[in-house]
Amino acid sequence: MSETLIECQGLSKRYGSQLALDNVSLSLSTGEPIALIGPNGAGKTTLISLICGFIGKSSGQISVLGGKPGAQSLSGQLAALPQDALLDPRLSVGRQLRFFARLQGMNRREARADVQRVLETVDLLESINTKPSDLSHGMRKRIAIAQALLGAPRLVLLDEPTAGIDPPNAKLIRDLIRQQSRDTTFIVSSHNLDELERLCNSVVYLEKGRLISSGPLVVEDNDQGFITLRLATVPEDEFLEAAAKLPGIRQASRSAQGDYLIQADDDMHGSLVLMQLLSDKGWRYRQISRGKSLEERLYGNS
Repeated sequence: MSETLIECQGLSKRYGSQLALDNVSLSLSTGEPIALIGPNGAGKTTLISLICGFIGKSSGQISVLGGKPGAQSLSGQLAALPQDALLDPRLSVGRQLRFFARLQGMNRREARADVQRVLETVDLLESINTKPSDLSHGMRKRIAIAQALLGAPRLVLLDEPTAGIDPPNAKLIRDLIRQQSRDTTFIVSSHNLDELERLCNSVVYLEKGRLISSGPLVVEDNDQGFITLRLATVPEDEFLEAAAKLPGIRQASRSAQGDYLIQADDDMHGSLVLMQLLSDKGWRYRQISRGKSLEERLYGNS
């Protein structure tokens, strides 16, 4: 059964004359990963900082796990991984993680056991005695996520967890988030909307400090009858012309984001006739999905 994680009512944060977060009212519950999205300057980092208690609000109310942000009662219950988080290059991975575990109140034996647990979770136990400078960027990112998992927190906030790392490590991190979501709720901030759409179950969208939308990542009513198709190298004009002639297809166009957006009388039948067309022509596709992509919903008219 889900419970409320974060409750905001009229939450605002001002830096001098700049309003970074503007009257945000929001309620988030435990469960599948939550996407936090918006352009640069939208207020994402400010919201994360308020949730963690790093900064204070200017007005409004905010409750995290039933308590005040930054309260001692949240120690071990809430963890955050900033995008630019760095590990100390002078100390081994194990020594650093044990230090952070001790800060949470664990004794030496508990700290050692929990450090082993989180390193096994990120598949880097063999690096326990290694210094971060001897690890790849992707491995350092996984170590940082291991740090966020110390103490088995109920809520973990991740800022751009896969930015700048190679595809194998990015996949490992996505798989890790999915696996840990059985016991921990993740809020993931990222500009990679394709990744968030595959990973998350709901989305919080901020723009210019204001909450634009919040809710589940489902096909909306005005998306019914739309199909998003991502193709390999296919002659665009030939595909659009052939698709538009298919029975039940009303319109076929190329979106600003590079996908093909197909409007059909019925999206299930439309998907079938599109797949048959691709098969007949020998054209390869990468992805087909009902409705508009998250990127198209947010920025399709921009």
